[in-house]
Amino acid sequence: MKAKAARLTVLSLLILGAVLSLIPFFWLVRSSFMNMMEIYMMPPLLWSKNTTLSNFQTVFFADVPFFKYVINTLAITLPVILGTVLSSSLAAYGFSRFRFPFRNGWFAICLSSMLIPGAVTLIPSFLIWQKLGCINTYVPLILPAFFGGGAFNIFLFRQFFMTIPKELDESARIDGAGSLRIYLQILMPLLKPVMTVVALFTFMNSWNDFFSPLLILYDMDKYTIALGLQLFTSAYGSNYGAVMAGALIMTIPTVIIFFIGQKHFVQGIVTTGLKG
Repeated sequence: MKAKAARLTVLSLLILGAVLSLIPFFWLVRSSFMNMMEIYMMPPLLWSKNTTLSNFQTVFFADVPFFKYVINTLAITLPVILGTVLSSSLAAYGFSRFRFPFRNGWFAICLSSMLIPGAVTLIPSFLIWQKLGCINTYVPLILPAFFGGGAFNIFLFRQFFMTIPKELDESARIDGAGSLRIYLQILMPLLKPVMTVVALFTFMNSWNDFFSPLLILYDMDKYTIALGLQLFTSAYGSNYGAVMAGALIMTIPTVIIFFIGQKHFVQGIVTTGLKG
């Protein structure tokens, strides 16, 4: 009886937590189908009395080129995912499979970079890209992903590599395989769970990134979705219904990708870090 009661308590808490976490998403959805009067109504309505699609029509057919912003965001996000997965997995392969002087120290320095606030490197990074003539281009938003992919992603890959027996590498070397071939043909097929985790995190960060494009891009034709949504607000008034509708559209790809890769995502989270 005690075990059943404990299980029921845990299940109830999980359901309560799930419901509370879904409240913002529900608020986003209900506001997307409301007119401005209903959005500002007090006390708030649980759902619109006159459901309308006008907010979505505003997003798709207003002067704001929403579809162009979607294409721009994909043009940034897809290369960033590719670069992050490749570069972070290669760096982790070196940290986990090769012995070189001060290996653990270099790895510790790599992890310690996560402690540096992004605001500290903000001005130096901007000045460097400005000197290189890359401001108002996608280069500063894409190129860094191909040079390491981030300390956290390196950590995830490195921990996953540590769970793979090194006997696989040794067997491949006996057959004449080099390090690059071992990485590509032996280890990469085994990395699907952690690759899914890193790709999903990277997609979410790049797809929803607002500050970096705001800093780099000033040409409206090159805006991403996150920047494009701000065009529905101004000093003279804000169309919160259109903002909510655009945010809902922006959220849908993330939800779809998560459900498609959920199996590998959970597997990667569970198995990463089992061996230190």
